[in-house]
Amino acid sequence: MKTIGILNGPNLNRLGKREPEIYGNETLHDLEKDLKGIANSIDCSLIFFQSNNEGELIDKIYELADAGCNGLIFNPAAYTHTSIALRDTISGCGLPTIEVHISNIHNRETFRHSSMLAPVCIGSIAGLGLKGYTYALQHLASL
Repeated sequence: MKTIGILNGPNLNRLGKREPEIYGNETLHDLEKDLKGIANSIDCSLIFFQSNNEGELIDKIYELADAGCNGLIFNPAAYTHTSIALRDTISGCGLPTIEVHISNIHNRETFRHSSMLAPVCIGSIAGLGLKGYTYALQHLASL
């Protein structure tokens, strides 16, 4: 059985409340419930983690890597555009990582168009809503 980590960065604990016109009405709990159902059907286990703090996200990525996790789905949120530290972590952790964004970051403010993390991820999904997590999970499970 594969184990996939699903990490969510700053403000994603506010899904369903924060800017629902951009991020939708489903909560992080709803997302986790949906992904657990999918994971069960494809024989995967999931480890969920959300933090508004960059250092906690870095620590969790290394914890997952050291525990033998098979892949990582990561929505770094605003850290996408600013965090060299998270880029270095993904680059050095050895986990195949897919960057996921609920909104289309390329169709928003100019400062959101650039991702520090995408070049060190095996793929990026943006603009497909919460379905992006499903697609990332299915891909990582198939590796």
